[in-house]
Amino acid sequence: MRRIWAKLGFAALAALCVILAIAIRLPKGARPASSRGGALIVIDAHALTLTLYHDGSLVKRYPIAIGAYGMPTPLGTFYINKRYVPKNSDMGTRFLGLSVPWGVYGIHGTSNPGSIGSRASHGCVRMLNRDAEDLYKRVYVGTPVIIESGPYGELGDKLPTLTFDDRGSRVRAVQRKLLALGYDPGGLDGVFGPGSRRALIRFKRDHGLPPTGIVDDETYRALGIMLFE
Repeated sequence: MRRIWAKLGFAALAALCVILAIAIRLPKGARPASSRGGALIVIDAHALTLTLYHDGSLVKRYPIAIGAYGMPTPLGTFYINKRYVPKNSDMGTRFLGLSVPWGVYGIHGTSNPGSIGSRASHGCVRMLNRDAEDLYKRVYVGTPVIIESGPYGELGDKLPTLTFDDRGSRVRAVQRKLLALGYDPGGLDGVFGPGSRRALIRFKRDHGLPPTGIVDDETYRALGIMLFE
């Protein structure tokens, strides 16, 4: 029970952070869902579920499919940035775009309902068409979306070695830490580009590490990034 409350507390805090951030940059007609109904989506990529909350109360939980191995679903805190009805598409009958800075991802229906409950997509979150239609009616552009996997949030269940041009939530976690420590990576876009590499090399040189553009176990430890519950 204590772990459940802790998880909900993390979700609420993350949602508040993203709401404050996107409220500033969204156009007037696309205010966050917190001001248009209090919706929050929490996706558990480990349990393969999508849960919709409203004003802190559970509304509905849906089964999903996520990215296949090698094409992972992005982890972190995002928001819905577009809504549309696909035409004659493998994406089913509804599409909700996600504000993932390092690629194009969304929550959508599917023409392959048998894939639900598995790792089968190219990184998007798949739902049964009837569920995608139901969710579509309940959320708006600006609705916060938290995607996590197990107890470690955006870090997933491991800290892999990162190299130039890698992309994803772990790259963004490294960028965020570098920036907090005074090494500007040139953005928090989750893309290990030239700016991130320069910042990383400066950090490693200043901390007595081999000045390579690689994030390995030693680098994670020096940055203070670790897996913990």
